[in-house]
Amino acid sequence: MNTGAVFVSDELRIPRDEVTFRASKSGGPGGQHVNTSSTRVELLWDVARSRALTNDQRRRLLEKLATRIDGSGVLRVVSSEHRSQQRNKDAAEERLTRLLRKALIVPKARRATRPTMGGVERRLSSKKKDSAKKRARRERDFD
Repeated sequence: MNTGAVFVSDELRIPRDEVTFRASKSGGPGGQHVNTSSTRVELLWDVARSRALTNDQRRRLLEKLATRIDGSGVLRVVSSEHRSQQRNKDAAEERLTRLLRKALIVPKARRATRPTMGGVERRLSSKKKDSAKKRARRERDFD
């Protein structure tokens, strides 16, 4: 997995020198191991200044991942589910690639269509039926 780049898709490979890892102690239960080992890993990647992105990709990522990117344009992914720092690094990298793949999906443009004749007729007959039902409620004599 330690090649020269983090493979996201055919169009995007992030150079390893743009990705920074920071290790710290994991919180939560775990006893002696968790209290002495820095296994929690933070992956940091500067989306705003990355040379791997096209302007369109950068705009899309900054828009889609706005809640996960800090004010200086850095995306932070954290992993602490494994007991090994290396496994957490791999997990953080995998989480980053999944996040980026999902954010870079360009939705298909919606093409306006006209309702079918049968659909229009069904809608109108339903409206007439509802209208008649409500009119009948108003006209009912309660004496």
